[in-house]
Amino acid sequence: MNKSGMVAASIGFVCLATACGGEAKEGGGDKPQVGPAHLDPSNFVKTIDNPYLPLEPGTTWEYEAVSSEGKERIVVTVTDKTKVVDGVTATVVRDLVTTADGKPVEDTYDWFAQDKAGNVWYVGEYTEAYEGGKVSTDGSWEAGVDGARAGIVMMAEPKVGATYYQEHYKGEAEDEGEVLAIDESVTGPTGSYDNVVKTADSTALEPEILEHKWYARGIGFVLEEYVKGGDEKVTLVKMTRP
Repeated sequence: MNKSGMVAASIGFVCLATACGGEAKEGGGDKPQVGPAHLDPSNFVKTIDNPYLPLEPGTTWEYEAVSSEGKERIVVTVTDKTKVVDGVTATVVRDLVTTADGKPVEDTYDWFAQDKAGNVWYVGEYTEAYEGGKVSTDGSWEAGVDGARAGIVMMAEPKVGATYYQEHYKGEAEDEGEVLAIDESVTGPTGSYDNVVKTADSTALEPEILEHKWYARGIGFVLEEYVKGGDEKVTLVKMTRP
């Protein structure tokens, strides 16, 4: 997934196949494998209104990312566009990362869909990263193409200890998530929030990296901090609703 995270149980996995529009299988070890290459379009709805990741077209979140390498600005916008991915109509979300002086770092279009139970699925992305005058699309993937599988980015009812694949495209996108808490409190430039969901995000492709993210009810992604593998902190500084 792109760097802003936009914007997921080894025992007793809380998302069943009939509720998710996909299939949950044990993937070896203590990690579940969520979402096969084919999703069931009949199990998905048009509106993404999960309280911890509401994606209403026209909504914009602005973030400030600060690390030892400097500052970056991240703007996440829910567009009015849709894309059919593996038969499922997904909402298109643009995630634009720029340097402090406005130079593009990464421009990504993420595709999300919500099932009837309220789980938000991540079904793919097209990403362009800019560095040294070159453009890379590495990390782009689409569920149902070349063996890629969709994953869950936000559960309908997050439960502490639940683990899940957020995406799975072997060798390119293998993010996993775990719910650490559902009762956190966060205060930042946009306000104070209680009953915040806290997750841990990792990937087998870069096992030295671990991130924590916080999601506020009615707002979405409000804070991210690297726990290891970096020192970046991403903070929501502004939210605009349609």
